[in-house]
Amino acid sequence: MVAQFLRLKITLLRNNFRRSPWQLVAMVLALIYGLGLSVFVTGGLFALRAATPDIARAIIVVFGSIVVLAFLLLPLVFGVDDTIDPRRFSLYGIPTTRLAFGLAVAAAVSVPTLMVTLFSLAQIVTWSRGPQPTLLAIFAAIIIVPTCVLASRVSTGIASFFLASRRARDISGVLLLVVLAVSAPLVALLATVDWESQGLPIARRIAAVVAWTPLGAAWSLPGDAALGLGGDVLPHLLIAVGFLVVLWLAWRVLVGTMLVTQPQQAAARLYSGLGWFERMPATPTGVIAARSLSYWSRDARYRVAVVVIPIVPIVMVAALVVGGVPWSFIAWIPVPVMCLFLGWSPHNDVAFDNTAFWTHVSANTSGVADRWGRLVPALFLGVPLVLIGSVVTVAFSGEWSALPALIGLSACILLVGFGISSVISAGFPYPVVRPGDSPFAQPQVAGTAGSVVQSISFFATAISATPVVLIALFLGPSSPAWYWVALGAGLAIGLLVLFGGVRLGGYIMGRRAPELLAFAMQN
Repeated sequence: MVAQFLRLKITLLRNNFRRSPWQLVAMVLALIYGLGLSVFVTGGLFALRAATPDIARAIIVVFGSIVVLAFLLLPLVFGVDDTIDPRRFSLYGIPTTRLAFGLAVAAAVSVPTLMVTLFSLAQIVTWSRGPQPTLLAIFAAIIIVPTCVLASRVSTGIASFFLASRRARDISGVLLLVVLAVSAPLVALLATVDWESQGLPIARRIAAVVAWTPLGAAWSLPGDAALGLGGDVLPHLLIAVGFLVVLWLAWRVLVGTMLVTQPQQAAARLYSGLGWFERMPATPTGVIAARSLSYWSRDARYRVAVVVIPIVPIVMVAALVVGGVPWSFIAWIPVPVMCLFLGWSPHNDVAFDNTAFWTHVSANTSGVADRWGRLVPALFLGVPLVLIGSVVTVAFSGEWSALPALIGLSACILLVGFGISSVISAGFPYPVVRPGDSPFAQPQVAGTAGSVVQSISFFATAISATPVVLIALFLGPSSPAWYWVALGAGLAIGLLVLFGGVRLGGYIMGRRAPELLAFAMQN
């Protein structure tokens, strides 16, 4: 039975090389990259044989814990096209235990498993310093490889079974973005550490903790023996073996459940009433605003875009912290940057309508009403962002006299972005993800004209705030009155571009409504 599963997996892998030439090239490059990374890491583990046992143990335990954690979490976040899903064998009457074991062995035939196998063999070389460390390193390798394979199987099964619905996949993708945003300051903090003098003490402290967890217990076994920590060997061995047993039992239970249970589907939500249509005025602008508000609150494509907005300044702040930029300057960045992306967010709003745009054309909706209605959700978010965000910023920096300038700068960027987006969405739409598809999918786009226009509009929005920045930075410190001038200049520029952009975008939409409808329906 196991041999049949292995032949099946090898056949599936061999068929991957029969795809289109470009897919084959991408797969070969990924394989070369993975093997190259494995060779590099393996060489580093070989080099650790010359290091002291204390240093080698700290580095290997931290590295090994990251490897096990990757096998546990990556399938949950990114999802995997499981070619040997247990449900595909539900009609063959194979006993659950035999099926689970055969699928686990077949899953070992993969590039990630090859990489972790090389790592586990390399650590044997690292600890070939005596009979006891070498023997425990061999035991550790025997535990590490199946632990990673089963961890990947359990995570893949959970992702394909319990996270099968589109809503669950969207939520996992959003969580990935949040994790990346939260980890950015951590990466910045680690980049500021003097690793030459502080790196090893930090690694030792981390290793001392993770060695007592299932992630690093197996990796610490030979290091314990090399350091003479004989009392820690047996507890760490029990933790590692116990974790392996738990993973096997979880995989066995998961296979049994998947064989007899339909995958979970997202429950349909029940809505009562007219929602935003009851709250907005009974005018063309109000109706379009209500529909846009419904989209922003229910459509995953809009929700992902909103989640990304605060992530960008977090990453920028982390990069500036690494560069040693003073906090007094960094505090001014998050709110204007979020206003920049929020103001730019409606720049392709028409393309998201898909076939629903025919209601605008059939009702002969005014282009200006359409432009204003689509801006309402972003205005609901933008106005509190400017006011509350500016107050929080000056409270953090302590420069209360600069509050008017920051409000003027943020409002200018936000309103100018709305004005330019009103023109761009009517004149230069481009393909987007279809309704119901994953918001993380990438549609095919022919040509580069659309991307050039979007880039120009984005930078034009940023450049429009230059007068406000110059007044606030060069004239404001000499006299607080200039901060009020910056507020007036920012509001004047923003409102002028906003009203002008709405009028021009409405005119373009009125002239190009049939073309926009054809584009939206084909998108």
